[in-house]
Amino acid sequence: MRKVIILRYGEIYLKGRNKNFFENLLIKNIKNSLNAIECKVEKIYGRYLITNFKDSDFNKIIDKITKIFGLVSLSFATEIETKKEEIEKLSVKFVEDLLKKNNYTSFKVVAKRADKTFPIHSDKFAAQIGEVILNHFKNLKVELHEPDFELNIEIRENGKTYIFAEKINCCGGMPVGSAGQGLLLLSGGIDSPVAGYLMAKRGLTINAIHFFSFPYTSVAAKEKVIELAKKLTAYAGNIKIFMVPFSKIQEQIHINCSEHYMITIMRRIMMRIAEKICEQNFFKGIITGESLGQVASQTIESITVINNALKTIPVLRPVIALDKFEIVNIAKEINTYNISILPYEDCCTAFLPKNPVIKPTIVEAEKQENYLQMDKLINEAIEAIEIIQLRTDEK
Repeated sequence: MRKVIILRYGEIYLKGRNKNFFENLLIKNIKNSLNAIECKVEKIYGRYLITNFKDSDFNKIIDKITKIFGLVSLSFATEIETKKEEIEKLSVKFVEDLLKKNNYTSFKVVAKRADKTFPIHSDKFAAQIGEVILNHFKNLKVELHEPDFELNIEIRENGKTYIFAEKINCCGGMPVGSAGQGLLLLSGGIDSPVAGYLMAKRGLTINAIHFFSFPYTSVAAKEKVIELAKKLTAYAGNIKIFMVPFSKIQEQIHINCSEHYMITIMRRIMMRIAEKICEQNFFKGIITGESLGQVASQTIESITVINNALKTIPVLRPVIALDKFEIVNIAKEINTYNISILPYEDCCTAFLPKNPVIKPTIVEAEKQENYLQMDKLINEAIEAIEIIQLRTDEK
């Protein structure tokens, strides 16, 4: 008999012949997340187990595991040999321990027989265990719809049975790394960290790019972005940040281009720089936190003109249909909101025009760009990039 934490995955069950790839990637991500904690990760059919851990590390493990994409739930369980008498004995002991801590009066037994060599059908075995419990605890009654607690018995193919009472929800999604790598345009705002989180949830490895305009924006604004990225590492794993100096480009736009088109041209140049970084590093997509209609640069016309600046790399906009309240709620869940609202300006607000165009055209945008030494400005910015590597084990 030993104490274990059972981990369950979700969508991976649907992957057919590719299932092993996703399973192996997920267990790799689990081990990486727990690398600073003394424990062992085991794989059984359709499940993972965390074993050999200290009781003092339990809460740390749960905190990390619930943030790993690909897992849907976990349970703290007791593992025993699959023997009918042992299961009955442990079930009684398990309920006894629960009743010492809680004033429960009703229960339900759920049995799952993954090991078909076990001779008793799941429903029948659940009824038998329920009868054993009723004989030992006269104050308890069976309640199938809304019980005070649920006793779960999983009979697995490895000859072991797992008994537990609680399931803790995890993030779901797909294992990070299963969908390739993307580049997140990470500002200091609320939306872009949420966009990065959502794409990591779909299996994308997240890298980030931030455009800073010192001295128009402060060093604190840059540090704010690094702190946001650190919060994302809890879900997305290691993150590489490309810090792009952008003040010279903004100065040239301010001097040479129409005020109304300043934001449009700035966003188009950002996309071109991001595309070059993607091509150099084999990233497959650019991620933004744009929400349709939220600001002038996020109208359908603006998005069309901004997309036009790209040649090879697609743009992923996971929050495009969410309103601000929905985005804020996710930001609070992933602990980025309080950092995002710190009062440090980013480069988008440093040269904000009074009346930005909300329905730009490609023809006019290209005309405005002709006033700039586009290639020279972009190449100089890329050559001056600072790369910051954040790891999940950093404080």
